Amino acid sequence: MDKEKILSIVKNKISEKIQNLETLIAETRASSNDTKSSMGDKYETGREMLQQEINNLQRQLNEVLNQQNVLQKITADPSLKIQNGTLVKTDKGLFYIAAPIGEIVIDQQKIMTVSVESPLVKAMLGLNKGQTFSINNNQQVIEGIW
Repeated sequence: MDKEKILSIVKNKISEKIQNLETLIAETRASSNDTKSSMGDKYETGREMLQQEINNLQRQLNEVLNQQNVLQKITADPSLKIQNGTLVKTDKGLFYIAAPIGEIVIDQQKIMTVSVESPLVKAMLGLNKGQTFSINNNQQVIEGIW
C-alpha cells in the first residue's frame, strides 16, 4: 500500500475543505453586509443569525486548519507502532490514522481515515500485529501495520 499516495489524497481533501469553508465564510459575510438596513428588529435578528453562522463556519475552519497542521508533521515512512501516519489493517478493514475525512478508495481498496483521537485508534494504541482489541463489543485482529 502506497502511504505517500494516501497522505497526498488526505492533504488534498483537507485543502479542499479549507477552500470551501473560506468561500462560505466570505459569501456569508457578503450576505450579512447586504442585510444592513434601518428597517428594525427583523433585520437585526437576520444579521445576528448570519453572524452565528459565520462563527460556526470559523470554528469549523479552525478545526480543519488544526488537522492540516497535524498532517504537515506526518511522513510516509513505515511505522512500527500505531500513531499518526500509520496504516493499520485489521480483519475488519484498512485504517489510515491522520485526519478524519472519511473513506477514500485507492486501487479498489477502501481505506477509512481516522483521527488519533478516535475511540478506534485509542483501542489500538500500543498493540502490535497479531494482537486483538475490542471496540463496541466487536473484536478485531491487527493484521498489519505500515
